[in-house]
Amino acid sequence: MNSILTRRWTCSPDVKGDSVPVLGSELPSTPRSGRNWKDLRTRLISAAVLAPVAALCIWAGGAAYAALVLLATTGMVVEWGRLFGLAARSWRAVLYVAWPVAAMAAALSGHWLVAFLVLGGAFVFGPALWSGQVVIGCAGLALLWLRLMTVPGTGEVLFVIICVAVSDSGAYLIGRMLGGPKLAPAISPAKTWSGSAGGLASAMVAGGLVCALASGSETWVRGIVFGAMMAVAAQLGDLAESALKRARGVKDSGAIIPGHGGLLDRFDGLLVAAPLAALLSLGAAGGEAFWYVTPAGLLSALFAGHADTGAHAPRGGRTIQLG
Repeated sequence: MNSILTRRWTCSPDVKGDSVPVLGSELPSTPRSGRNWKDLRTRLISAAVLAPVAALCIWAGGAAYAALVLLATTGMVVEWGRLFGLAARSWRAVLYVAWPVAAMAAALSGHWLVAFLVLGGAFVFGPALWSGQVVIGCAGLALLWLRLMTVPGTGEVLFVIICVAVSDSGAYLIGRMLGGPKLAPAISPAKTWSGSAGGLASAMVAGGLVCALASGSETWVRGIVFGAMMAVAAQLGDLAESALKRARGVKDSGAIIPGHGGLLDRFDGLLVAAPLAALLSLGAAGGEAFWYVTPAGLLSALFAGHADTGAHAPRGGRTIQLG
């Protein structure tokens, strides 16, 4: 029994070689060289299942895409609540999970201000649980906005998701192959500077390719720049989620995705990258993707309220058409 509840944790400078109690789940340790690739096959299988489903929903748009975002958002909210000890079988948990559903319903009916007010009202659950509603809810609303409320919606969502996914994969592969100095050992001992650089470079290449294919070869430089922005945002989200798990004493937020862990573990990068992309889209001119945004256009949209609404008019009227 003691061998299950106690594990030698050698990655902390404060307890080198000592045993620390681990209740409920094991804290992460530095991977051994012989086990570096043990989860790669499982990760690839999970990606092979998830990627076609996500791509189909993004392409279809409407109700299919809204349902995908709603399911992912609800699942992440459930995992966040579990991290902070929210009892699963309680009216409070049901209300907590229903909260982002109400916010998304308001957004889908065209009432975006109401959606954000609903998220703000989640403060009744306390600061810790409320912060999850805001972070996850804003990411969900951003993903809805990018696909359903902008003219080049499919391309924008694909750009964000591809850059974030490629950044994650590049960081994983390059970091495992090269190793080297740790990026943030107190937060996530497995992450390295080489992995971070590999993820950044991979996202820049992916961003350039996606822009060239979506908007013409002359946009590849913009794709590189905005791909780098998505990579930095994704890595910040990854580190923030790692810090949260370390603070809560868990290794993974869940186990729903084999090889990755929970939904928060897999989509933490989108929690920062998607809102950033949606914010940038506010400053884009009518009919153009967010990678065409200029500093002047963004500042005008944010502070002067002069955003070109032609780029963001809901299809079919004020409410989003889900049929």
